[in-house]
Amino acid sequence: MKVTSTNIPGVLILAPEIIEDKRGFFMESFNRIVFQEATGLDVNFVQDNHSLSNKGVLRGLHYQLPPKSQGKLVRVISGTVFDVAVDIRRSSPTFGKWVGIELSADNKLQIWLPPGLAHGFYALSESAEVVYKATNYYSPEYERSIKWDDSVLAIKWPNRAPIVSIKDSMAGDFNHAEMFD
Repeated sequence: MKVTSTNIPGVLILAPEIIEDKRGFFMESFNRIVFQEATGLDVNFVQDNHSLSNKGVLRGLHYQLPPKSQGKLVRVISGTVFDVAVDIRRSSPTFGKWVGIELSADNKLQIWLPPGLAHGFYALSESAEVVYKATNYYSPEYERSIKWDDSVLAIKWPNRAPIVSIKDSMAGDFNHAEMFD
């Protein structure tokens, strides 16, 4: 597994080892020992999530507050998305900064987001299936959202008129969001 750091501390891009031949390919999408050796992180995933989004759908920016905060290992198994992580840790040198990466079934890249990051993605392909592992269970009472088009964050989404849920369209702005210390 190849690990690449991003401009946000703790956010990592993972490229798993792919074995390909005329039959297709094989890869380990997660191996705890390999993950730990490659990243130096010992994580305990407790929940897997799977979503299907049509082209133009934007989901996010979502996060959960402590004590139910979540680390996430995100990948795409069908299609392509533009995936975004926003640093909402006040003590971080990159507080309020974002990083975006194209994740696809073709490139097989994964992104690791430690707790303290808001997460969202935009479906670039006709449909996209995103799966991710989480280090804590979904907890609606601790779930929060930040407006996807917040002017302070100035995320360069591929489309400025995405399809969003009612809940995401009502998300608050960055300056008034509950953050991590």
